[in-house]
Amino acid sequence: MDLFENGIDTTKNWLPKDGTVNYYGKLFARQQADIYFEKLLNTIEWRNDEAIIFGKKIITKRKVAWYGDKPFEYTYSNTTKFALPWTRELLELKTAIEKETGETFNSCLLNLYHNGEEGMAWHSDGETDLKKNGAIGSLTFGAERKFAFKHKQTSEKIELILEHGSLLVMKDTTQTFWLHRLPPTKRITQPRVNLTFRTITR
Repeated sequence: MDLFENGIDTTKNWLPKDGTVNYYGKLFARQQADIYFEKLLNTIEWRNDEAIIFGKKIITKRKVAWYGDKPFEYTYSNTTKFALPWTRELLELKTAIEKETGETFNSCLLNLYHNGEEGMAWHSDGETDLKKNGAIGSLTFGAERKFAFKHKQTSEKIELILEHGSLLVMKDTTQTFWLHRLPPTKRITQPRVNLTFRTITR
């Protein structure tokens, strides 16, 4: 699948069944994307992520941050985070993707991958705090990375390249039927910031 054809079809569903994934390509010009990238690197309150796996606390190299309309609790991997107040840049980005997609979001989980060796294992965002079948808007700044989906029953795989300044939206039953991951690679030495805008319902 060639992602770099002229004029990306934002209505195209990249999944063959059981969910909806739309890729919007670059929402921001290179210079604007570079500015947001530097701002996010330097102004977000990054923390190493923690997860409790088989009763053991794991500290990741990847860093995370959690922002929202109010101090939402968000629990995943047996750890709970409380949302920080929006920064100006995060509100600007939220407004931009809401205008582009017609969706609304009240929170954002950010990930900082320092290089290609840091990734994310297969998972789905099915936490009960999230709006059922709601949209998750994923913005990428920095290094281009491969992003993969795998069907939970058939193991069918779909892969995309997420560009600097680009938007991917997952919605409908995607989290029910599909896993996704960010595969690690030693070829990439630059950092990537990923913002996942979400809707918390409690």
